[in-house]
Amino acid sequence: MVKNAGRPKHHTISSGIVTGTCLLLALLLLVVAHPSNNVPLTDLYLGDLGQTSVPKSAAEPDRPRVNVFSAYFSKLARERRAIDSAPRPGRGSPSRPVEDLSPADLLIAVKTTRQYHRLRLDLLLETWMSRSPQQTYVFTDGVDDKLKKRMGGHLINTNCSASHSRQALSCKMAQEYSVFLNSGKKWFCHVDDDNYVNVGSLVKLLSQFRHTQDVYLGRPSLERPIQATERLGTTHQTQKEVRFWFATGGAGFCLSRGLALKMSPWASEGAFMATAEQIRLPDDCTVGYIVEALLGVSLTRSPLFHSHLENLGLVSEIHHQVTLSYSTVEGSRNTVNVRGPFTTHQDPTRFKSIHCLLYPDTPWCPSPETL
Repeated sequence: MVKNAGRPKHHTISSGIVTGTCLLLALLLLVVAHPSNNVPLTDLYLGDLGQTSVPKSAAEPDRPRVNVFSAYFSKLARERRAIDSAPRPGRGSPSRPVEDLSPADLLIAVKTTRQYHRLRLDLLLETWMSRSPQQTYVFTDGVDDKLKKRMGGHLINTNCSASHSRQALSCKMAQEYSVFLNSGKKWFCHVDDDNYVNVGSLVKLLSQFRHTQDVYLGRPSLERPIQATERLGTTHQTQKEVRFWFATGGAGFCLSRGLALKMSPWASEGAFMATAEQIRLPDDCTVGYIVEALLGVSLTRSPLFHSHLENLGLVSEIHHQVTLSYSTVEGSRNTVNVRGPFTTHQDPTRFKSIHCLLYPDTPWCPSPETL
């Protein structure tokens, strides 16, 4: 009687385990099917390839989807580790800077296009650029009298093509580089028109390096070095495979003046576009090629730079981040998860909420008590 009475109990426990396992699997399916912030599963699975042209071997588009669970959670873990490794006060960060810097020592170049002047650039001018107008230069491809009146000489019409081709992108980068060299500034930082720049954090980060040294600072979007084909000679008949890391322009990157000067043979006076054609890759890849492959200087990685290619909902400690971004393409929304007085309809990019969090004294921001 005692043994018989025990069997139903054992059966109940087993059923509970099976039920729990099924619920766990269902939860996993739900998580994979609906990633946070509506980031497409293909983006999380294939990796952050960005807007650059990469060889098939780097992107691996034919990878079987049987490992979708492990791919998704591996990426989630990588992003969390990268974010958690960001320098925090009293945790692994130097107590004193190695060089005294101020925003006046920086040249921040914002790459945009004429069609985004109202859609994107007005938002930047209202938020972070309003705090650093003298450090910021906008490189565009069309005439805008209204914007020119507002920005003066800090709006530069490159006369480059408005397309998103590697030639057009490299054309703008070449002019960014030239303006920096002529400026006499200590640091060159490039960002896109969908980036929010926390200039205070940027200055703090750069102060940990000497501008006279070779410093290439940013964040790669690929998990391995990119592979390119060098086309050498006047006819490009000689070809050689080359591999190197590059910091994605979508998250922003910085170059010290010491390093920028060494790049001159491949980047100044039209040489940058020729170098880009030599490897047939876009502007940010070309910078990495010059720095890593030609000069032998390694990319210094920082998790404080962020692009729309990552899951921005995982980003925390907003005050410490250097760049932030957003994506609201095709009904999906990938933004920083920040609380604020503005609804997602009023502030779809969350840049206004971020700005009020960092600078609550901004006239159009509600009082801090409401944040």
